[in-house]
Amino acid sequence: MSPEIKGHCDPRFQEVAEAFHGNFRDRNEVGASVCLTHHGETVVDLWGGQADPKADRPWERDSVSIVYSCTKAATALCAHLLIERGELDLHAPVIRYWPEFGRNGKEKITVAMLLNHSAGLPTFREPLKQGGCYDWDYMIGRLEDEEPFWEPGTRNGYHMLTFGWTVGEVVRRVGGRSLGEFFRREIAEPLGIDFWIGLPEEMESRVAPMIPPALDSVPVLPEFFRAVLSDVQSVQGKALLNSGGFNANSREAHVSEIGGAGGISNARGLAGLFSPLACGGAMRVGNLISPEAIVRMSQVSMATQRDFTLMTPSRFSLGFMRGVDNRYRPAGNLESLILGEKAFGHVGAGGSLVFADPECNLSFGYTMNRMDPSILLSEKGQMLVDAAYRSLGYSSSSSGAWIRK
Repeated sequence: MSPEIKGHCDPRFQEVAEAFHGNFRDRNEVGASVCLTHHGETVVDLWGGQADPKADRPWERDSVSIVYSCTKAATALCAHLLIERGELDLHAPVIRYWPEFGRNGKEKITVAMLLNHSAGLPTFREPLKQGGCYDWDYMIGRLEDEEPFWEPGTRNGYHMLTFGWTVGEVVRRVGGRSLGEFFRREIAEPLGIDFWIGLPEEMESRVAPMIPPALDSVPVLPEFFRAVLSDVQSVQGKALLNSGGFNANSREAHVSEIGGAGGISNARGLAGLFSPLACGGAMRVGNLISPEAIVRMSQVSMATQRDFTLMTPSRFSLGFMRGVDNRYRPAGNLESLILGEKAFGHVGAGGSLVFADPECNLSFGYTMNRMDPSILLSEKGQMLVDAAYRSLGYSSSSSGAWIRK
């Protein structure tokens, strides 16, 4: 039985509302929100279910949740604002802005390599101290001492948590504010969106606790999770588990500025963040970023048949994920992201998603609290994405990307 769904949906996008209902009815959704903008106008803004089943607390209009790696999109956008202003050079070595970074074989790593996951720093070899992920200075020091896992720039591997501190420290040094403060003042407040990298204490009661994925709930696990379960000392095990005790449901995680996985928002905040990127950079209060910068942000920068970390084909632009069709793989329904060919954005652990598609001026946000064991997009999220494209007249994704026939 589906819970009451609140909000509004333009009749043209009724199929999205039906898919949202279907996720509760057929796919064990607990609490969630979905939001779409088209040409800058909100056409879908829906929410429903339970924000906290244990407390019998419903998902309200202003409920928020941790969006995990969707935060990387916000962090990357901060860097692109500085690039746009001429304050940060995409192809300059990181040591120009952060001299201490250049130890142990990292002196030739460029800003672009940080953004496209080719820097060779997907995790840490040695254990982090307990609570280390909540201590910015400690994490920066550990990254300064870390040696790359491969020759930087020669391949890519998903920088699961480290992305937020590498890119975030460059933003801090160039932008003159902490990552969370820079994002709030330069992006979130001008856009009027409910998205935080470092949540104020007075908003803590609005947070929906995350429900961990049940790894035994699917017949075939992605290879990444099989590697973690078989060897916690593998790169995959360290990337996921060597986090210094990161607890997504703790106040420490919410207040800390964890730019790779700690952002807190809802679908409205995600879609609002990417709405200008779907519309050539324009927003009602001015221009966020130029059309040229959006093209730069969306182009594929690194791609591989076997991501060093994720162990699956992946495609990255400069700070964002591009669509990838892995449906042919044994666990392909949990390792794919089927979007329009020009779309770019980011998935978050468990299934949250944000993206912009400049071809059809669409921005999309989806958040939830019951996580799926997905590497890229979960079935719940993909159902919503598919419904959005069909509502816009797209007819097929058999090629690996949604197209109009």
